Amino acid sequence: MKPGRLGVGIIGAGRVGPVLGAALAGAGHAIVGINATGADAVERAEAVLPGVQILDVPTLVERSELVLLTVPTEELAELVAGLAATGAWQPGQLVVHTAAEHGIEVLRPAYERGAIPIALHPAMTFTGTTLDLSRLLETVVAVTAPGPVLPIGQALAVEMGAEPMVVDEADRPAYAEAVATARDFADGIVAQAMRQLHEIGVERPARVLGGVVRSAVEMALARYPDPPIEP
Repeated sequence: MKPGRLGVGIIGAGRVGPVLGAALAGAGHAIVGINATGADAVERAEAVLPGVQILDVPTLVERSELVLLTVPTEELAELVAGLAATGAWQPGQLVVHTAAEHGIEVLRPAYERGAIPIALHPAMTFTGTTLDLSRLLETVVAVTAPGPVLPIGQALAVEMGAEPMVVDEADRPAYAEAVATARDFADGIVAQAMRQLHEIGVERPARVLGGVVRSAVEMALARYPDPPIEP
């Protein structure tokens, strides 16, 4: 099962929303518009999605067949419930969020009104630029969805250029913790090493550390290979 050409509305113009919108547009979907608050968000949206319409949230939801929610995690539940309270969600509409720690339960107010809930989390750190489109090609997307529509979530991940990986609802918190641990550890260690090199007068510490960090990560990943898949 593969989603056909869809009208996609994006709520949230941080580093993730415009990039995933561009990836879906590249797969043939039509971007209805994006909700962007603040000059930086508008500038980012227009840079990654040239010509995109900046629309308010109710208009986006009304016009879209797929609503992509890329707001901060702490705002997600309130946003979904608020739109449900106004009767905005439509039967058969795909509602997709990108929060690592949540599965589809956070979307319950939407699917109680007939929408189709899907959780997609790309396991990568976004820059918010078109550079992320090539990085998606090497990325796994955690997919959580009801059984009958799981193939739609997997197909959307593939259309973004990524590899889908099914994560059960109950396992989303553990998955999110693992991803955050790796991200935060790497960020902290690199920042400390950068400071140390800067203090001794190294002019381009990022260039010095780039090869070390990349090769070390590659060796660590090779040291702990994926376990064999049981038949």
